Amino acid sequence: MDQHDRARLSRRAFLGATAAGAALGVAQWTPAFRVSAAEAATSAPPNFPSTISVYQQAFTNWSGEIKLNPTWTCAPSSPNDVVTLANWAYANGWKLRPKGMGHGWSPFLEPSGASGNILLVDTTVNLTAVTVNSGSPASVTAQTGVTMLNLLTSLENAGYGLTNTPAPGDLTLGGVLAIDGHGTSVPAGGESLVAGHTYGSVSNLVTSLTAVVWDSGSSAYVLKTFQRSDPDIGAFLVNLGRAFVTEATLRVGANQRLRCQSTYTTQVTDLFAPPASAGSSSFASLVNKYGRVESIWFPFTTVPWLKVWSVTPSKPWLSKEVDSPFNYSFSDSITTQESGYVADILSGDVGITPTFENLEMSIVGSGLITTGTWDIWGWAKNLLLYVRPTTLQVTANGYAILCARSDIQQVVSDFYTYLQGQLTTYQNAGQYPMNGPWEVRVTGLDNPADCGVPGAVQPLLSAVRPRPDQPQWDTAVWMDLLTVPGTQQSEQLYRQTEQWALSHYTGSYAAVRAEWSKGWAYSGTAAWADPTVLGTTIPNSFRTGQPTDANWDTALATLDKYDPGRIYSTAFTDTLLP
Repeated sequence: MDQHDRARLSRRAFLGATAAGAALGVAQWTPAFRVSAAEAATSAPPNFPSTISVYQQAFTNWSGEIKLNPTWTCAPSSPNDVVTLANWAYANGWKLRPKGMGHGWSPFLEPSGASGNILLVDTTVNLTAVTVNSGSPASVTAQTGVTMLNLLTSLENAGYGLTNTPAPGDLTLGGVLAIDGHGTSVPAGGESLVAGHTYGSVSNLVTSLTAVVWDSGSSAYVLKTFQRSDPDIGAFLVNLGRAFVTEATLRVGANQRLRCQSTYTTQVTDLFAPPASAGSSSFASLVNKYGRVESIWFPFTTVPWLKVWSVTPSKPWLSKEVDSPFNYSFSDSITTQESGYVADILSGDVGITPTFENLEMSIVGSGLITTGTWDIWGWAKNLLLYVRPTTLQVTANGYAILCARSDIQQVVSDFYTYLQGQLTTYQNAGQYPMNGPWEVRVTGLDNPADCGVPGAVQPLLSAVRPRPDQPQWDTAVWMDLLTVPGTQQSEQLYRQTEQWALSHYTGSYAAVRAEWSKGWAYSGTAAWADPTVLGTTIPNSFRTGQPTDANWDTALATLDKYDPGRIYSTAFTDTLLP
């Protein structure tokens, strides 16, 4: 089998390999093969810098939905190497794509099947240095190829941590900053924000960053450091891959001990009850009590996997102390029974979906008991990182619903009522477009004061950027619907859900923004494909209520200013960020 044959794996073959790999504990997003320049079927990039090795690498993202045939790739040894590459690309008509771990859904690296003069720049090999700067205020300076697991481990070893961080550890810092990565946290009743922390995105903690940008004075790409008070940094803090950030300094605060309690006894109808009938087990009540809440509900079941975290300095006597992350081993891989159900569903036996969903929930319940992880306690990192790349690979849509904290229950109740109604309608027609869970998390918004820099600017393209015209909105409710790629009618359900959300969460009640790392702009047959959502709806979500000199258009103009040759663009970003 030559490299071209190996690159043309069918979706079914990939899913089969994924299921087998997951059962064996293998991270399937890892590229399976590499082709040296001497062995490549095509000529090496012209005039390529002799000091940097180049090879061809096939690429598949975590969910298997984005596949690139062997593409020219390199792993720069230093930020100066990136400068060399940028100037080479500009002079030779090539594109540079900063590549992290590939644990994402949206096509910001490249759309599936992309070809042409593209060079993937792997940041994970060498651009991984971390320096913790102790003192008051404390900070961490890290190159953007470092994984969040390694970054948080370095911080923990020095006595620092983050409040809001994504659940997977196999994300690079650069990837997290590009798409405003977040976790789930707002202040619990009586809780105050600890200095150096934020309830917003990781991007909101940046105090400075260094990127490879165009310098008009020297007519070349150079390394430039932007301070958080520089208006231009606003476009780089969340850049959607339209920039190459090599290093960032983030404000950090004292590490915290957390307790995470998992339950599967709360009725979904109680959790997402209408506000008028919501009680102490309602989602909003739990948010008010704990501040950190995640609900994972598998449709056609009656109870969700509900997780609540609380700041707990001393170990509760009933809690299990943990000293490492990824404690839910039962969700790290899929069983032969699960993979069999997935294969049958994708083959057309969709009627077994309710059985599959109930199996998934039963695995959660039994897993929490057999592993003794229904109540765990430890340093923040060990409780906030809990998703491995070997879990069941699914696709996901994603939206942030901006609202007032007092409206959280109304927001989630409305969505539950809508989703339950849609799935029932599909079920009555013998269709099951969703075979994964509905996940709900809540965060605060990006308050630039959290980073401690006087005059700090907001991340212009952050989904949780505040709306000055709606000062009562202080919260974002994150909604994700998950399903196995290739599920019949799933793209149709995703489009219906997106259009419903956009028409429902409006006015002074709430507003919808895309969760950049997930799926959005659904045409009914594909994600990231609706021209109205891409060209009008999303841009307007970053214009409405914002100053005319610090909005969507400002961000795009700034990114163009520092990359006039558009060496950091793709066919997709040329559509979204023209």
